[in-house]
Amino acid sequence: MPKDMVADLVSGLFGLPAKMAVERGLAEFRAGRPVLFAAESSVIAVPVDALDAERLHSFVGAFASSADALPLRLAVTARRARALGIDTERPIALTLDGSEDLDAIHSLAAAAAAPRAVAAVPVGPAAIAAIELAKLAQRLPALLIAAADPNHELPNAGLLLSVEAEALGRFRQQLVESLRIAATSRVPLEGAEQAQFVVFRDGIGGSPAAIVIGEPDLAQPVLVRLHSACLTGDVFGSRRCDCGDQLKLAIARVKHAGGIILYLDQEGRGLGLANKMQAYRLQDCGLDTVDANVTLGFENDERDYGIAARMLQLLGCRRVVLLTNNPAKLDGLAGAGIEVCGCMPLHAPVNAENRRYLTAKAVRAGHRLDHLWRS
Repeated sequence: MPKDMVADLVSGLFGLPAKMAVERGLAEFRAGRPVLFAAESSVIAVPVDALDAERLHSFVGAFASSADALPLRLAVTARRARALGIDTERPIALTLDGSEDLDAIHSLAAAAAAPRAVAAVPVGPAAIAAIELAKLAQRLPALLIAAADPNHELPNAGLLLSVEAEALGRFRQQLVESLRIAATSRVPLEGAEQAQFVVFRDGIGGSPAAIVIGEPDLAQPVLVRLHSACLTGDVFGSRRCDCGDQLKLAIARVKHAGGIILYLDQEGRGLGLANKMQAYRLQDCGLDTVDANVTLGFENDERDYGIAARMLQLLGCRRVVLLTNNPAKLDGLAGAGIEVCGCMPLHAPVNAENRRYLTAKAVRAGHRLDHLWRS
């Protein structure tokens, strides 16, 4: 068989090599292992929140023990840098002097205030790609990095996965394009017995779901709720947010007219559950929900609505009326190719525990919560 035909068959089975490397890189980061990011100036990176004392010692010993090795640095986002008092619009690397222990490095990565003044240097595409991969892996976007000098033989180089830095720029769109319907079934809900679950699957194991309630007329604008998964609120009834109440309101509203609820893998506005807990810890120390997210190095809202748009398209729905208080959802969905014909608010009850959270969303993030001022 000709080599080009074999290559086509292999690509059809395994996918494009660069995309496959990113997918494997996600698995490595989730497991807490270092990855080599290849660019003009390559780096080896490991997420800080994957390190314990033993892993830190091993990383330092493996990649910064030789006399000619460049120093280890801590790569952080521009948001985290500004939280540390460093004026920058781009990710940077904080210089480590070699005396930092694990607690000191964690403090530089996630504490509310800088433990000390730090020097910083710009980073290149390789470190920026490492930060992006950490976010995709729902790790803290702070990484210990070591320069990968092409003239210096890396120890255990065969164990390191290599990811092309430029492949990260294409990966989110490839992830959207990989989405497929995996399974469907009728699932009667309390308060909405005529409901069908449509479960999707993407290229990295994500499984968002659409709950189709009633028989929406797809020739007309469909009532749609984009609901980001919230384990604490949806399942356990947390009073720190209004997520669980909004989900119940959405089901009740959609039941009467027919519509679709998209249940999206976007815990904590895209941070992931572990990072959401870190943000809660900072909120308990006095920060609001916006400042907590950006102090950890994230944007206030890390969600991307390309997946939601793709789900609607696969369901045959291209015109919607959104159930939301968040104008960013309208812009995000419209930008991804869905016609947004209108918007209806979902005002959940206000309590003593979620009032501060809702106030921050209204004042800092532009959510339309007029009922907040009347309660």
